[in-house]
Amino acid sequence: MSSSSSSLSSSRTGDGPTSDNGRPFGTLSTVPCPVSVILGTGTISVRHCLGLTRSSVVPLRQSAGEDLQVVVNGVTVGRGEVVIVEDSTAIRLTEISRSPDLEAKG
Repeated sequence: MSSSSSSLSSSRTGDGPTSDNGRPFGTLSTVPCPVSVILGTGTISVRHCLGLTRSSVVPLRQSAGEDLQVVVNGVTVGRGEVVIVEDSTAIRLTEISRSPDLEAKG
């Protein structure tokens, strides 16, 4: 058994990997994940794209006031609404998406 596999097996207890302090996935808790909030989507022709200017309006499929899609690390995790926190914008989650894995089991 190589030293890398023995260190991996010694870091595993019970259901999954643990950190030095014994919390499941504790070492992963500080890994940054990119967050995107999608206002809407649409389709335009190449001709329309080439003609875009500073005041152009691009139509989107979503209705005004519809919750925004929240994507973490490329995975849609829910929907939310824009809020102001101090001097910054933020998103308040209004819906959490069910995991496809949970839907298959449940």
